Amino acid sequence: MLNAENFIQEEFEQISKDFIALKSLAPVINHAADACIKAIQNNNKIMFCGNGGSAADAQHLAAELVGRYKINRKAIASIALTTDTSILTAVANDFGYDTVFSRQVEALGNRDDVLIGISTSGNSPNIIKAFEAAKGQGVTTIALTGQKGGKMLSLADYIINVPSDTTNLIQTMHIAVGHILCDLIEKSVK
Repeated sequence: MLNAENFIQEEFEQISKDFIALKSLAPVINHAADACIKAIQNNNKIMFCGNGGSAADAQHLAAELVGRYKINRKAIASIALTTDTSILTAVANDFGYDTVFSRQVEALGNRDDVLIGISTSGNSPNIIKAFEAAKGQGVTTIALTGQKGGKMLSLADYIINVPSDTTNLIQTMHIAVGHILCDLIEKSVK
């Protein structure tokens, strides 16, 4: 029989260890934030994409920037490429699911924009194609992945590969990193 209290304590112990290890990524998180800040200061935008829970994170983080995170300030140009069901279903139907984000990057991405791809494995084909499209258009890429980084390691300008291989723990760290990015970006807006 499962001792729920012990299980809960063990889960929090693992989360605590992972977050302590995550501190080692502070330099790359700082550089990624600087890239986002530079884009916003130059009237560019930040785009987000992901699948499943990572799609929810993409929408969440874009909302923090367009709305507000902690302080009232002007809106920050940001969009989640996961939200337009007509585009997603038309592109998936006509070109294949692997292109649902790359087609949007092709249509919306401008030189010096930022694309943040969120993938626990780092191997999501539609995000990889989006990063490839971004490269061709001069869009800066930031990957939020699990520890191994997957194929996104070789495609991203900035790789934030959080120190876990467990999906739920990776996702927990991704939203924390995303919130830190939002905080830093928000503080830079004048």
